[in-house]
Amino acid sequence: MNTVIPIAVDGTRQRKRQAPRGRRVDPAALDEVRTVLGHAPRRRDLLIEHLHALQDSFKCLRAEHLAALASEMNVPQAEVYEVASFYHHFDIVKEGEDAPPGLTVRVCGGLSCELAGARALLDKLPGILGTDVRVLEAPCVGRCEQAPAVVVGQHPVAQATSESVLADVLSGQTKHEPHPYTGLEEYLRDGGYALLRACLAGEHSADDVIRTMEDSGLRGLGGAGFPAGRKWRLVRAEAGPRLMAVNIDEGEPGTFKDRTYLERDPHRFLEGALVAAWAVGIDAIYIYLRDEYHGCRAILERELALLAKAPPVAGLPAIHLRRGAGAYICGEESAMIESIEGKRGMPRLRPPYVAQVGLFGRPTLEHNFETLHWVRDILTHGPEWFTQHGLNGRQGMRSFSVSGRVRDPGVKYAPAGITVRQLIDMYCGGMQDGHTFYAYLPGGASGGILPASLGDVPLDFDTLQPYGCFIGSAAVIVLSDQDRAVDAARSMMRFFRDESCGQCTPCRVGTAKALALIEQPRWNTALLGELSQVMRDASICGLGQAAPNPVDCVIRYFPQELA
Repeated sequence: MNTVIPIAVDGTRQRKRQAPRGRRVDPAALDEVRTVLGHAPRRRDLLIEHLHALQDSFKCLRAEHLAALASEMNVPQAEVYEVASFYHHFDIVKEGEDAPPGLTVRVCGGLSCELAGARALLDKLPGILGTDVRVLEAPCVGRCEQAPAVVVGQHPVAQATSESVLADVLSGQTKHEPHPYTGLEEYLRDGGYALLRACLAGEHSADDVIRTMEDSGLRGLGGAGFPAGRKWRLVRAEAGPRLMAVNIDEGEPGTFKDRTYLERDPHRFLEGALVAAWAVGIDAIYIYLRDEYHGCRAILERELALLAKAPPVAGLPAIHLRRGAGAYICGEESAMIESIEGKRGMPRLRPPYVAQVGLFGRPTLEHNFETLHWVRDILTHGPEWFTQHGLNGRQGMRSFSVSGRVRDPGVKYAPAGITVRQLIDMYCGGMQDGHTFYAYLPGGASGGILPASLGDVPLDFDTLQPYGCFIGSAAVIVLSDQDRAVDAARSMMRFFRDESCGQCTPCRVGTAKALALIEQPRWNTALLGELSQVMRDASICGLGQAAPNPVDCVIRYFPQELA
């Protein structure tokens, strides 16, 4: 028998490939992957969900399991690896490497926790817990009012001390039992889903509901502030099928309002989402939940199962719960959609906008959790119920996540237009003992830093822009005379450098360069100004565009710290 040897164009001989490119699939690893996935569909958009399943089962992602997963899902190995390596919460173990310890303790390194002593915990815990426990600094775990916050496995520890963390580790307390909350039965007993029933029974028209939302003036409460009613109308005008994506990623340091409401009253949000779906003509709802919110995930899994088993009305759209994997960038609407589709969370170029071409290429109504949380009350009580509130010429109510040097941090439901000084004195019990109000971040990490001398500026959409700041998701972090704005800016820029998705050069390089410049004893303010302008003008999404805000504010309002 003659052997055919392929000849290349240049005349050299080529060997015929005996196997496809990439790692060979280990049969044992393939069996393990199939056992973990069970009967779950192998669809491409479920890649991140399947990675979570493997990580939960084996406490890491081994190279042989990634290869087997790629084979099982008929996805290139390189694609599986690039998705897994994009997200912070996936631990990839390469061939020959040791797996990480079975238990991970995450110490929040966000600004509020840093003010409360997180750095000392990070220094002390490794020596106390030993080599069988991995201690990591987390960028933010969404529990700023509980600073310093630590997560042992999946169990959050509020106002953590080395003793309380050690006690949890020794007791094996690594799961998060949900906070007591209003379940489906109680929610129905208190009149829940009556609005949804009325809508589907024809007692309200979709046009009337959308008009009420427009009249209320409710704006998106995730940070962008786009009018909710107008968004409903825009998406409804697009050709179907239409989808909804709900953002509960809440990764902005200082923000924890969505978690607080979800832990207590999940069906108020779900009813709001279902009413919006009815009004806009939505075929399916996708909920994107932050991975750190283990208790909230348990609540939603339980209540969505109950809702599917005994729906209050027939014909509800399917509701899919998707799990984030530790990437702040996925709070950006198009990056979140990419993640829901099982991809890296890279923001999309616009246009087209998400309302036109969003999830799976369909027109998509994207909303923050809290925006939908208030839909039921606004439609039940009328737009005047919402607009009658407000201070300093503003209308409506706001949920402020307040943390830092105040005596009583937490979510404060207060009139729009309230000042930070009023918020501290009337809702937070004043400053902590021995601390004097010095400065504040009005909108989390990206909202800028203002001095106490500007503590009477109304906190609302469009009121802070003249000062180089914005309210965003209303995450207020209060600093005292024992803190420095320079240190806060460095903390924020470290966060942005680590959380940049890396897609565009102005953000990827700009955040790293800005951090290097502000870590110097003396700042090159002229160079920082040029860098800030480039990042604002050329970054693809809001992360790079807003990252310079804290630095610009320090230069503008705190020159004494740079002297």
